[in-house]
Amino acid sequence: MRITVCEIRGDDPASAQEDWTRLCQHTAKHQPDLVLLPEFAFLPAVWEQARFDQTVWNDAVAQAEQRVERLGELRCTWVLGAFPVSRSGRPLNQGFLWHREQGLVPLRCKAYLPNEAGGWEATWFDRGEAVFPAFAAGDLVFGLNICTELWALDSVCGYPAQGVQAIVTPRASGQATTERWVALAKTIAVRCGAYSLSSNRRHADGACGGVGWIIDPKGAEIARTSQAEPFVTREIDLSQSKAAQSVYPRYVFANPPRR
Repeated sequence: MRITVCEIRGDDPASAQEDWTRLCQHTAKHQPDLVLLPEFAFLPAVWEQARFDQTVWNDAVAQAEQRVERLGELRCTWVLGAFPVSRSGRPLNQGFLWHREQGLVPLRCKAYLPNEAGGWEATWFDRGEAVFPAFAAGDLVFGLNICTELWALDSVCGYPAQGVQAIVTPRASGQATTERWVALAKTIAVRCGAYSLSSNRRHADGACGGVGWIIDPKGAEIARTSQAEPFVTREIDLSQSKAAQSVYPRYVFANPPRR
């Protein structure tokens, strides 16, 4: 399966639009099966404001709905990401899977939410359930951990038993912590015998630091985005995950000891 990961400028609408045009050009050339977008790609970072504003929220939801209508411009079969939605009056950060024929499929909502200067997520979003099922995009079986949720190490332990081949992480994480994130992703890839796929926002002030990645089930870094190369497409071999999950250390945890 051919996968595209990316970094998208998110602090300036004109820059974001330029990145959209360039991303569409990239996918037209490289023809991926699946494109992974950052968290709230092409939308304002509402969580940077310390107080919830219903008008700002409604505008972000409307922009997200408009962006979904344009996903076909990427000319791929699948698109993954996380956008704002309102459900029964609840503001949520919801993962989504888009298919060129079936349209939008809602996934799980973000459950682990920071709440601090520059990242007032628990102020802006209601918590989703801390349940991490497997989803499918064609032949790809994946788990969805939205940004901070990748640090919920207990959430990934059940993935091998579910046949998860990739852990997908749309992010809005800071530049200063990039290498910690990459180290985490490599560890989880090895622990689960699964690919780690991530795309990130980039802001000029470093509040979001870019760097998307493709890491294989052995923890090897296949690709990493940068300002110079914000979009990368690679072929991944899904059979590698199944093979990895049958050997150490993954098989050790298939039958945990009785308590």
